[in-house]
Amino acid sequence: MKEETSLFAEHSGAVFSPCRQYRYVLWRSWEPAKPACMFLMLNPSTADAVDNDATVERCQRRAQMMGYGALVVGNIFAYRSTDPDKLYELEDPVGPDNDRSILERAAAAGIVICGWGTHGALRRRGDAVLRMLREAGITPHALRINADGSPRHPLYVGYEIRPVPMAGQKGALHG
Repeated sequence: MKEETSLFAEHSGAVFSPCRQYRYVLWRSWEPAKPACMFLMLNPSTADAVDNDATVERCQRRAQMMGYGALVVGNIFAYRSTDPDKLYELEDPVGPDNDRSILERAAAAGIVICGWGTHGALRRRGDAVLRMLREAGITPHALRINADGSPRHPLYVGYEIRPVPMAGQKGALHG
């Protein structure tokens, strides 16, 4: 289910599963002639087609500061929850349309910045998504790399830090 809204020159929207338990993508656009900056994080929280949460607000500000014309947010797990531990209890935290959505949006973005943190080790999902991006010819970037090898969540990284390619890193190191 696609939800969109426009207010003056800004355009925003999101794509949810029919049950609304999964959010596949969220976007905010302010200068459509410029390329989009995609953030690929762990799982969606409360942001929707209109309202930002703290993470989306920070990612949008960072994308604007870096000169992009839009923000696209995807997640390696599409299940909506404010508690990442909930993902461990679910049969399908990824969502049936998530891989397709990630690849479509990443292919169209000017840059893909990964930031799912240590929970990306769940079901080796971070590794699988990095492999999927690289096989599609997309270079994943990160703002920082955590001690376990996972890309740090952007909420906890200062605006002065610039994204760098994730050369050979996995989604999280595994023993």
